[in-house]
Amino acid sequence: MLLSVSILWVSKSRVAKLGARGRGRGADDMSTTIPGRRPPAADPAADQRMGRLLRPYAWSFAAVVVLQTIGALAGLAPLLAVVELGRTLLAPGPVDRSHVWLVVAGGAAGLLVRLLFTAASSGVGHLLDDRLQLLLRRRLAARLGRVPIGWFSRRRTGELAKVVGDDVSAVHPFIAHSPGELVAAFVVPTVSLAYLLTVDWRLTLVTLAPIVLAVALVPLMMTPTRLREQKDFDAAMGRIASSVVEFVQGIAVVKAFGGSGRAHRRFLVAVDDFVDVFYRMVRGLSRVAAGMQLALSPPFVLLVVLVGGAWRITDDAMAPADLLPFLLLGLGLTAPVAALGHGFDEAQAARRALGRIRDVLAQPSLPQPARPLASRGHRVELRDVRFGYEAGHEVLRGVDLVLEPGTVTAVVGPSGSGKSTLVQLLPRFFDPTHGAVLLGGVDLRELGTRELYRTVSFVFQDVRLLRASVAENIAVAVPHAEHEDVVRAARLAHLHDRVLELPRGYDTVIGEETGLSGGEAQRISIARALLADTPVLVLDEATAFADPLTERAVRGTLLTGGRTVLVIAHRLETVVDADTVVMLEDGAVVERGAPSELLARNGPFAAFWRSHRSALADGTHRAEGPGPSDTTPRGDEIR
Repeated sequence: MLLSVSILWVSKSRVAKLGARGRGRGADDMSTTIPGRRPPAADPAADQRMGRLLRPYAWSFAAVVVLQTIGALAGLAPLLAVVELGRTLLAPGPVDRSHVWLVVAGGAAGLLVRLLFTAASSGVGHLLDDRLQLLLRRRLAARLGRVPIGWFSRRRTGELAKVVGDDVSAVHPFIAHSPGELVAAFVVPTVSLAYLLTVDWRLTLVTLAPIVLAVALVPLMMTPTRLREQKDFDAAMGRIASSVVEFVQGIAVVKAFGGSGRAHRRFLVAVDDFVDVFYRMVRGLSRVAAGMQLALSPPFVLLVVLVGGAWRITDDAMAPADLLPFLLLGLGLTAPVAALGHGFDEAQAARRALGRIRDVLAQPSLPQPARPLASRGHRVELRDVRFGYEAGHEVLRGVDLVLEPGTVTAVVGPSGSGKSTLVQLLPRFFDPTHGAVLLGGVDLRELGTRELYRTVSFVFQDVRLLRASVAENIAVAVPHAEHEDVVRAARLAHLHDRVLELPRGYDTVIGEETGLSGGEAQRISIARALLADTPVLVLDEATAFADPLTERAVRGTLLTGGRTVLVIAHRLETVVDADTVVMLEDGAVVERGAPSELLARNGPFAAFWRSHRSALADGTHRAEGPGPSDTTPRGDEIR
């Protein structure tokens, strides 16, 4: 018992000191796997929330401990029975046969009780683990369903997958196995030492020498350098997971452009970094770990006990039969202590995993109004909107904008001017850090989520399809839509003929029975928006992968129908169809108005127009050979 407590005390004190140093530097070792976010300081409130999450299972934990304690105590009965049999059989005079069979029966009963109670403890522990993993995954799913949608664009898919998958699974050993192992590590040494002290206290101290030596080596495994290496190990594992996901998702694109040789370079770099970190960690621990394993190894313990026993027996201080319990129980002392070390490692791994889970669960939800208001119309306003992903760096700076119902507003500007950020505010992927976005005169923060997405739909270039049928993918926003409505939306998106070519038409499962091209995936996204038939539509490169004829037809469908449309215009044809053009530069509106009016002003938009016309002309000349080009804008080109 004292040995186990000493190991835990030394380890805990080291961790506490390092944790205090880390907090003093403003770092937190449990939040390194969520990229795009500054590691937060320790959050006592978040720890309390995690404690409240585990509190309902306190009685189950107690049951695991009690059952394992009884099983561990019963497990000593066979060893004590062997000791008693040895003394009985080695004693002078005739053997008491009834006593022998009583001892055998006691040992067998103890073994049976151990098997029953340890099996019950393991069963309760695994049931508890299943319930806790289900709870954690449900809580994570619920939290991820409530955080702002834009939060996901700032995180790597692999990192989040690691939290929801690997980190939740990492709790399994701590819940299902560690309680039993830790209980055995406390109970068995306590009872064994108490018994051995009654036999010969001097030889008991000799028997403890290997364990004391192993305990003395524990602080060498808990130095700041060792803990930093463990932190680097976790971070390297996260980078591997992220690079694998990104490599698999992007392999088709990079191979199409002949970049397969470079595509896996990032993965190889991540693997090389992991190998370096792992080698550095193992190299630092190898000597200490080898020394501990040697000290706790049965041959070394047996050697120490035999030497000490020979010393006591030759001095006539102990009967030879009394050496037997030390040979049996002495060897049994080391296994629980070794298990205690493994249990501590599992507890530390679970602690880090729970910390990363806690980090996700602590993400603020998208605020929801207590009493949602209903929008009064479909007029969209942005009033002095400012927004930044990081403190001190604004992406949008004082944007004022009005989208009248039934009009098309095109946002143009150079790369990095804030176009995508601007259009993501309307479907409330983020909330502005200053100012307000209004729909029908009501701040989006005062609208309920259902009301918002019944009014606003969006089609972005990056399309995510579900592993479900084509019909189910189209009907995501309207899950109870009639099949005829789904087909009508697919026709409008120029997708119907392609769907009929699939193995089971609209029932074909994407990702299992077929794969779709980028343009086809975009058309499914467009069909989603058309089926939802919301009065406000947000578009960002919605037809980037479509051929010119399909692109013109789909654009005509999207930009008509009386909708209020906000579109990022990457093509001049989209600018031509717009009622209003908004020119962004460095997060601010520098010009707005009808396309023809802006061209007549000969300002930033006119320069932007000329540069695009020039780029198109150069591309045409390279493809078709030299020829005249007219890059000067004419007013009659835009109506």
